[in-house]
Amino acid sequence: MDSALGPLLSFAFVIALIPVALWLLKRTPLGGMAATGSTMRTVSVLALSGTQRIVTVEVGSGEDRRWLVLGVTPQSITTLHTMAPQAEPVAAPGAPVPPAFGDLLSRLKGGRGDAK
Repeated sequence: MDSALGPLLSFAFVIALIPVALWLLKRTPLGGMAATGSTMRTVSVLALSGTQRIVTVEVGSGEDRRWLVLGVTPQSITTLHTMAPQAEPVAAPGAPVPPAFGDLLSRLKGGRGDAK
């Protein structure tokens, strides 16, 4: 019985190490999700249909920043235009603010919230 216990414990140990290894991988630059050194961000997205979008992405940093306007479909991503970074649009003072999703949901359920 003792001869079968060693390999079984080794197998259990390896299985237990898998979540630990995945957790460590997420927190290292090897995980590909290191946001601190990220030089790319999404500026805007415009949905044209259920599967087609126009996406503006900022790449680079400092003086090398560029905005790429991309056409995105399930089959491909195409660069439509490249331009210098633009000023971000700011909401005009007094412009109506759309209601929060939770408020809309509560109105549909007939719960609390303003009924308009």
